[in-house]
Amino acid sequence: MSFYTSLSGLQAAQTNMGTISHNLANVSTNGFKRSTTQFSDVIASTASSNPNQISGSGTVVKSIRQQFSAGGYAQSTSSLDLAIAGDGFFAVKSAGDDVMFTRNGSFSVDSDRNVVDSQGNKLQVYPVDGSGTVVATGLDSTIPLRVPQTSGSPQATENVALTLNLSANSPIPAESAAFDAENPYAFDRFDPATYNQSTQTTIYDASGNALTMTNYFVRNTAAEGDSGTSSWSVYSFVGDQQLSTGSAPEGGAAPMTLEFDATGNMLSPTDAVSFAGFTPPGSTSQQPLTLDFGSATTQLSSPFAVSSRSQDGAAVGQFEGITIGENGTVTASFSNGDTQPLGKVVLANFTNPSGLRQLGDSTWASTGISGEARLGEAGSNGFGSLMTGAIEQSNVDITEELVNLIAAQQNFQANAKALDTANQISQTIFNIRG
Repeated sequence: MSFYTSLSGLQAAQTNMGTISHNLANVSTNGFKRSTTQFSDVIASTASSNPNQISGSGTVVKSIRQQFSAGGYAQSTSSLDLAIAGDGFFAVKSAGDDVMFTRNGSFSVDSDRNVVDSQGNKLQVYPVDGSGTVVATGLDSTIPLRVPQTSGSPQATENVALTLNLSANSPIPAESAAFDAENPYAFDRFDPATYNQSTQTTIYDASGNALTMTNYFVRNTAAEGDSGTSSWSVYSFVGDQQLSTGSAPEGGAAPMTLEFDATGNMLSPTDAVSFAGFTPPGSTSQQPLTLDFGSATTQLSSPFAVSSRSQDGAAVGQFEGITIGENGTVTASFSNGDTQPLGKVVLANFTNPSGLRQLGDSTWASTGISGEARLGEAGSNGFGSLMTGAIEQSNVDITEELVNLIAAQQNFQANAKALDTANQISQTIFNIRG
């Protein structure tokens, strides 16, 4: 009988060493949870057995119990790296829609723009509306977190507004040798001597493509007459295409004319001026476009300056980044300034986490022992808080595991010695019979 008693001790010690070795092997595995081996003694007795004379029949492994204490946290530069400070698991789904749970929050974006773990399992979030409010709950209502590539719809620019000051001290370019005084349309945008100032505004065509609108300001007359009025010409270009407010006497494009009184206030135009015949590059249809200098544009002695600039077009926003708030709300930002809530990270918890079935890769599945998953949000009752830019490491303590390994090895050696002793006793008995 002592053979089987010692053998059970050997097997139990071997299992314990295997469990400890598994812990040590995963000391650097993110989200890994250590296990401990639980033993139980074996007693073979009957109702007629004397309770004072029962020696026992060895030991068995009762369970290998997982320890879900928190591991250390390593800082990260990725906004998709998440860690849970407290109770809870991330919910992920495989390609076959199998639901799994993990504490390893090292996520990335795959080729289909889904946020996935290292095994390609998709991170699950609650769907939200435009304000970030959750619109559906429950495990069947969760959706994979997917990063959109663009945001918004393109809108062609139809109205441009500028407010500026044209310096009253600016000379008339006609005094330059490069300017033909007898030809008021001798302006040349490639010759800075033919204009006083210029400014650029980004506008958009119907496809959302960015175009550059450049306005050149040419002083025509200084303050003259009893009224003290003066005028400027504004030549407008989109790329290499000159815009026109009408037909020039020479058949070219007519510039816009600004008039100011003696105090520097603009007299005309009083409304936005429409350009004629503007066709964006690559387009076959004309695009309406107006330019409005408003009522605050002035001609003062101070230097040329643009105080405000606006236009009503919009480009399609390209994805630029993603942020995850402490409450789990995922927000994407785009190049056109848009922000879009994509969902809220789902956290799951269990009545008995130790009953979860290990699937490997720091993932678990629910069982009848663990109970059904209870879903919630980060920071709510029964769930830990969410940390971004951090990853939870293994909760294995190398020192503790090495001490446990020494103890398990000694236990194994002690049982092996007991087995050897029982063998020697049996050999002695056999020799006596011989």
